[in-house]
Amino acid sequence: MRPLWGQRSGGSRKRGGPMSTALPVSPVPGQPRWPALIPPVLIAIPVVLKLAGVDIANAWIIFALLFGLMLTGMPISISLGLTVLTYLFAMTSVPIQSVALKLFTGIERFEIMAIPFFILAGNFLTHGGVARRMINFASSMVGHWAGGLGLAGVMACALFAAVSGSSPATVVAIGSIILPAMVRQGFPARFGAGVITTSGALGILIPPSIVMVMYAVATSTSVGALFIAGIVPGLVLATMLGLTTWWRARKNNYPRQPKATWGERWRTFRQSIWGLLLVIVVIGGIYTGIFTPTEAAAISAVYAFFVAVFVYKDMPMSKVPKVLLDSANMSAMLLYIITNAVMFSYLMTSEQIPQELAAWMLDKGLGVVAFLLFVNIVLLLAGNVMEPSSIVLIMAPILFPVAIKLGVNPVHFGIIMVVNMEVGMCHPPVGLNLYVASGITKMGITELTIAVWPWLVTMLVFLVIVTYWPALSIWLPQALGMMR
Repeated sequence: MRPLWGQRSGGSRKRGGPMSTALPVSPVPGQPRWPALIPPVLIAIPVVLKLAGVDIANAWIIFALLFGLMLTGMPISISLGLTVLTYLFAMTSVPIQSVALKLFTGIERFEIMAIPFFILAGNFLTHGGVARRMINFASSMVGHWAGGLGLAGVMACALFAAVSGSSPATVVAIGSIILPAMVRQGFPARFGAGVITTSGALGILIPPSIVMVMYAVATSTSVGALFIAGIVPGLVLATMLGLTTWWRARKNNYPRQPKATWGERWRTFRQSIWGLLLVIVVIGGIYTGIFTPTEAAAISAVYAFFVAVFVYKDMPMSKVPKVLLDSANMSAMLLYIITNAVMFSYLMTSEQIPQELAAWMLDKGLGVVAFLLFVNIVLLLAGNVMEPSSIVLIMAPILFPVAIKLGVNPVHFGIIMVVNMEVGMCHPPVGLNLYVASGITKMGITELTIAVWPWLVTMLVFLVIVTYWPALSIWLPQALGMMR
């Protein structure tokens, strides 16, 4: 079973991965063909005007090229690279050697090595029986409350998020086990799908988080500080999603489980302890300085392999090569988009577009409150057409310098971006968690969109809280001495 970053229900083509496209505009038989002309026209007009000597802002040319290429159905990673190359070669005198050099030096970052290791650890844990034991432990703790299995799903997603680093991996690992059980126990399918689709988004907020590593790479922010900063917001969001689940279950009189004895709770805890220890290994090791976040990722991959193959013995050695190949495939896609995004960031910096945006906002008298509102709107809109990796790598180099100039803490700004990515993963048309849940539940995207709205509203409320209450994000890393 390959790792699911999102798939169509009833289809074999992947959707929503790092190589995914935005909005393809291939002509449909029987319909007008003129819409297919929009992308090339969008690409050509600013370039022709610039070459003709018309005074047009560089930012307009760059983004017209980028979105024009994306609208052709081209993968986002290739669109980024072609945008940079087209602009540099057609409108500047930058030598080709500098572009080639930037391709290599841009990814010579030790932190980037954490990404393939966390992907590998998540794949071992997804297929190694860890999720099932976490669900049993969560059910024994909260299953006797209203909507017991739903609450157990939220808690299990939070626990698995603390070892996987990926939202779609959390949805498929927890959802494939608990959603059929909820239907058998009498829960409506929409209720279970709404719970798991949104709770699975905790995978990129509760550390370790692949998206946080990408933000750190794009902005040179401390990965360790970001990981620690995600703990309190992650627990708060998990609590809010749990309260929403409990309230809806109590209102509709959904079933609950018999209360587990303390003996049963201790038994399920002992069975899940090997997976839960990984949280202590990663976070504890980073905080105490025993190893760096990248070294923690490598240790988590080895630990997850040991637990899945030799402790729980749910993964035979014959499946290990397939897991390694799938992890390498996904890591290669992510590293390819990172490479092109580094070039795009270089172009943004060389053309001073972030600085111009900051100057414009200051000239208009827009302060931190208005800027953060603007950031949230832009990121939520971007979530309609791109997946989280692309958004972070494209938007962070543009928005981050403006945030710093306005006095926004870089770690706090990173948490804001991650929470925006969580919301984007749960709404159409490119919500990765929706497509993963669709593959599990066999429900259509429209039906799933209706199912998730109560929890989606909760996430939007949380977004407002985390945006305008910086202490929620930065209190813990400051208390631990990881940032000033």
